[in-house]
Amino acid sequence: MSKLKKGNTDFRYNFRIYLRLLKKYKFMFFIILFVVFVVEASQAISRFLFKVIIDRGTEFVNGALPVDKLVMVLIWVMTIFALSIILRAILNFIKVHMINRLERNLILDLKREFFNHIIHLSHRFHTSHKTGSLISRLVRGGSATERMTDVIVFNVAPLIFQILVVAGSLIYFDITSSVVVVLMAFVFIGYSIYIQIKQRNLNAIMNLEEDVEKAYISDILTNIDSIKYFGKEDIIKNRFRNLTERTGDASVRAWDLHRWFDSGHVLILGASVFFLVYFPITKFLAGTLSLGTLVFVYTMYGNLIGPLFSFVQGIRSYYRAMADFHDLFQYGKIKNEVKDIHGAKELKIRSGDIEFRNINFKYGKKNIFENFNLKIGSGQKVALVGHSGCGKSSLIKLLYRLYDVDSGSILIDGKDIREFKQESLRSGLSIVPQECVLFDDTIYNNIAFSNPKAPKEKVIKAMKFAQLYKTINDFLNKERTIVGERGVKLSGGEKQRVSIARAILADRKVLVFDEATSSLDSKTEHDIQNDLKKLLKNRTSIIIAHRLSTIMHADKVVVMEKGKIVQMGKHKDLIKVGGTYKKLWNLQKGGYIK
Repeated sequence: MSKLKKGNTDFRYNFRIYLRLLKKYKFMFFIILFVVFVVEASQAISRFLFKVIIDRGTEFVNGALPVDKLVMVLIWVMTIFALSIILRAILNFIKVHMINRLERNLILDLKREFFNHIIHLSHRFHTSHKTGSLISRLVRGGSATERMTDVIVFNVAPLIFQILVVAGSLIYFDITSSVVVVLMAFVFIGYSIYIQIKQRNLNAIMNLEEDVEKAYISDILTNIDSIKYFGKEDIIKNRFRNLTERTGDASVRAWDLHRWFDSGHVLILGASVFFLVYFPITKFLAGTLSLGTLVFVYTMYGNLIGPLFSFVQGIRSYYRAMADFHDLFQYGKIKNEVKDIHGAKELKIRSGDIEFRNINFKYGKKNIFENFNLKIGSGQKVALVGHSGCGKSSLIKLLYRLYDVDSGSILIDGKDIREFKQESLRSGLSIVPQECVLFDDTIYNNIAFSNPKAPKEKVIKAMKFAQLYKTINDFLNKERTIVGERGVKLSGGEKQRVSIARAILADRKVLVFDEATSSLDSKTEHDIQNDLKKLLKNRTSIIIAHRLSTIMHADKVVVMEKGKIVQMGKHKDLIKVGGTYKKLWNLQKGGYIK
């Protein structure tokens, strides 16, 4: 699947995934909701107590209530008020404590699930998606999980509970006021949702522009050396300025829609206040509503204003969270092109013989291999040579199942590699890739990555074998030197020796060398080549080489052109006959061999 396109946000799909994550912690979640309900309900207590004070105070002023009775009422009111404050403080503490842990767990679960999914997606996926966008969407997805939970707990649930409490309370004292408040709440909510629906596409566009900008920044910082070598800082700055302009314009278009919120809300609240003043005051003047009840109506209405505006903020966060979920959750719909069959077994390579049998493979619309056949015997040292694009590296990628063949089969020890788990297949092979990309970690840890359980003496031995140990002894921190992102602090030759040491430490029956010594000086290459002869004994090895001098002693040289084998044999035999290999040899012998 190619790069994901920005489409309409699938709210149902996104919310279903969120609920699936939340289901694991449903008991904790319902406790939080119960606490929120009690906290919201407790706020009505203080309003009711204020009503009692006003009504009893009015009776006292009119001489209908003796002073000792008034004092007793005030003591009870103060006691209940104090207890309600203490209860609310305790419950708020519990609520925040539990929400923090719930959100932590949800964020960890989401990040792990999608990180693990992305890691297992095919090589084709990772070559067609920018790293910066992947990182941005994964991080935003985690933040969206927190945002969504906050919306439910802090914005939606309090409003629902407050509407129930306010409406229930006012129905008892004045049903007309209750109807006005409920209608106002629903109109307010409906209007807010309508505006947000209009805004959500603008948020999606804003996210897309942000992803493009972040991906560009990642690409630039990764290739900073090329920019400086060619003196293109000004060009890069101009391109970045244009990108930030697009991001800024998209943001302003999304933000401008907020203007409608304020004006609409002022009108809705103004109308509700008018009716809420008119009806209760009329009843008060008619003597059917006490002063305390009148105050209670207005204070309960005031209780609702905060949650309503909080809900508006929650709706904004909800749509923003859904847009962020959309960007990340779309990856969840992508299925791995390379799949393990049901009941796939662990591969244990014994003899190490390899066969490419009648394989056909197409990348996009381009035919790479058609009825390709090649046998590599156990312990054989086979070299693949040919011009760039002839299919050498593609053959290795198929062996590693980074792609699957369209037809035919690849066999190791006589068994189709598709019968085994991908990870066990790749763990059974060892490779020195052409591009030696290292982790931003120590030299030691980069080498030990291929065999984390290896004792230190084996790691040091691999370093010595790769002609690396003497070099790093000159470093301040020796093997504990941090290599930097992608190994940027090491030279090309040093990175290649780390990569060779890593492959040696893996100690596999099958070794692949993809231009393994291309960045080394002649003396180091000569020393490593001599050691490799010992290492490759009784191991199957595939060597991709442009320097023909490095494969003179191969058991078999396979010459490829456009996905086909055009020549095959030993070096000494191939240079005696005309053909592609002889031409390549004549081109190189002046520069690569004595």
